Amino acid sequence: MTCSLSMSDTDVVKGVNITSPTLLIRGTLGGIALLSVHYTSTSSDEPVIKWQLTRDKPITVVQSIGTKIIGNLRPEYKDRIHIFENGTLLLHNLQLSDEGSYEVEISITDDIFTGERHINLTVDVPVSRPYVSMVSSTVLELSENFFLNCTHEIGTKARYSWLKGGKPLANDSRLLLSHDQKILTITRVMMADDDIYSCTVENPISSMKSIPIKLTVYSKCVLLASFVARLCLQTEHSSVVTGSNSLREAGDRKYDHCQNPLEKSSAKTGVQQRAAAFYIT
Repeated sequence: MTCSLSMSDTDVVKGVNITSPTLLIRGTLGGIALLSVHYTSTSSDEPVIKWQLTRDKPITVVQSIGTKIIGNLRPEYKDRIHIFENGTLLLHNLQLSDEGSYEVEISITDDIFTGERHINLTVDVPVSRPYVSMVSSTVLELSENFFLNCTHEIGTKARYSWLKGGKPLANDSRLLLSHDQKILTITRVMMADDDIYSCTVENPISSMKSIPIKLTVYSKCVLLASFVARLCLQTEHSSVVTGSNSLREAGDRKYDHCQNPLEKSSAKTGVQQRAAAFYIT
């Protein structure tokens, strides 16, 4: 009797297996990035490690046998590269151009299959504190298209958001945000818009909030009443100074002129006419 065994009965398929604790690394310009990996193999031989940066045409970052780098590094990587025994890559003095998808290949002579792993690296500049600017810190009720602008000077991949009264903007059809959310437009100002406003700028590695600013909304009715009162006082003062009427007559005239400045009448006084004109504008 003969007995034959297939390869699967006697051999274990040999290959390199690579794992990584994270597939996304967020780095800061000028900082360091540790692209951490770990490989396992049935062989005790030194591994051949190759890191590439994915582009239209892949760029070889470094190649080594164990920790010994093979050949010359590209000028942009000189003095910035370190390889660990487990295949991990350390990048010093990060540049914006270092951002991208990195692929590591680890092969060992005795193993049939090469291990591969991809890790994405982002490189950003922290955002600076933003500030909110507007034409004026006061605005008249019912004004149209009042703009608040959020600006920051430093930082990459910036995203903007707005706060009103310390809370995210409510869903209001009068409050419109530009495509990049840098500009907040109040299409028609209401008394409810009298509040404190601030904006936040953030990116993958940082977040900053502006100093809150106060927007004061003046009621048109209140301003109208104040305007009419001043006109009435001026009329009374003029009458008293000229002596043309008694104080009682001046008071009567003040009452007649100011009790209803917007009343539609064919015989409007000068005070009424000016008050009506103020309200219309």
